[in-house]
Amino acid sequence: MVFRFSYRRYAAEFCTPIRTAHGLWAEREGVLVKLADEAGSVGYGEAAPIPWFGTETAEEVETVCRDFGEWVTEEQIHGLPPRLGCFRGALQAARESLLQRKDDGSEPVVSAQTAAPTPYLPVAALLPAGRGALEKIEPLGEIGFRTFKWKVGVGDVADELSLLDDVVARLPKGAELRLDANGAWDRRRAERWLERSAERPIEFIEQPISPEARGAEDLLLGLAGDYPTPIGLDESVVLETQLQHWLQLGWSGIFVVKPSLLGDAPAALRKLRAAQANVVFSSALETAVGAQRALRLALDFGGKPRALGFGVAPLFRDARLEGLALAPFIRREDVERLNPENVWNALS
Repeated sequence: MVFRFSYRRYAAEFCTPIRTAHGLWAEREGVLVKLADEAGSVGYGEAAPIPWFGTETAEEVETVCRDFGEWVTEEQIHGLPPRLGCFRGALQAARESLLQRKDDGSEPVVSAQTAAPTPYLPVAALLPAGRGALEKIEPLGEIGFRTFKWKVGVGDVADELSLLDDVVARLPKGAELRLDANGAWDRRRAERWLERSAERPIEFIEQPISPEARGAEDLLLGLAGDYPTPIGLDESVVLETQLQHWLQLGWSGIFVVKPSLLGDAPAALRKLRAAQANVVFSSALETAVGAQRALRLALDFGGKPRALGFGVAPLFRDARLEGLALAPFIRREDVERLNPENVWNALS
């Protein structure tokens, strides 16, 4: 098939800059794509790369978009190199949504072999780094959140460790805490956190060691085997090849999956499901266009995934780009009400 192709580059300011071990993130850059067929059916996708996670840049995506011109073929989409995974995923998403709008009997996004589709899933609320987390927990608990994600590895390790019990004490009864280090620690720091976490309601520790660290693979495997608190891989499994590598290693911990970064996300999810992997679906802090597709994939995955890492709203100063409102559960009907065309038009 041949599709009419258009794109829009964006730079969207966050409501509140996000502090992580990678630094302060104040603005989301990405590219929206639109495919249309001769009958006028359209589909939208979003390339929302995170270069410090190992993806391409928004500039690289825009360069390829300019080279494409007005028309693109399925062969061009499938022929994009792995390096352009976010862009390939955006085009794939646009093609999927176009075909679904045509109601032509195309297969579901993931596979017809999934379990019964899930009508709703719980959500984990993102807490700010440092002491700012303390004032957020109670109001979030009051509206129903029972899973919280706290950014660590941002400040001094001793200061953050001393805060841990204060954060835990603020949690609602029965709640769990995820710790996201974004690869900030060395082995000794990771061990201190894992020792401290063992007797506390810590669901898992996300990416304690950077995938770029010397001997990272052995360190992560060793830590996972030595401590009872589970470890989640995030930056280590951004690309399809990385995810396949850790599956081949028999990783028994958690795969934190950002569908917007995976390239061929449906194929990757089929591999995870076949391996009965422990999966957490996570936001890449994309607009409603990418969020809708990622959440559809999560809802179609089957089984009982852990709480979604999508408790990030309000995200953008321009509310027209926003995905779902902050809530402790995401329902399929709310995901389907998101309208990618509104985001497209907001960038005109």
